[in-house]
Amino acid sequence: MRVRWADVDMQGIVFNPNYLVYADNGMTEYMRAVGFPYPQALLPFGADIFAAGSSIDFKGSARFDDMLRVGARIERFGRTSFRFRISAFRGDELLNDIRTTYVCATPGEDRKTLPVPAKFIEIVEAFEAVKPERT
Repeated sequence: MRVRWADVDMQGIVFNPNYLVYADNGMTEYMRAVGFPYPQALLPFGADIFAAGSSIDFKGSARFDDMLRVGARIERFGRTSFRFRISAFRGDELLNDIRTTYVCATPGEDRKTLPVPAKFIEIVEAFEAVKPERT
């Protein structure tokens, strides 16, 4: 993805919360790549996912018009949650490392937690070269 003018702050670097937008794009593309597009693939299981927390380790700064590569993988499955690890690179330079945990729950207002669908776990484990940790 290319850094847009709207992504940078007065210092001329990507405003730090915008990396979470990049991470969200990475997550969406990951789900599409594994053949489990969000949110359509979760609906037959009566499920949706909700962000429960994120952390970012900043290593460098992207600037306007930089071309970034965003890589994503699921690094951990719990019973009702899973954690993405998403990294943004400019060339070979790691700019940041993001971890976002999603909780699987019923759609709508009640959001009752559900187990992560076994089919999703199966698809991810077949896709990943390094199998996600199971807790």
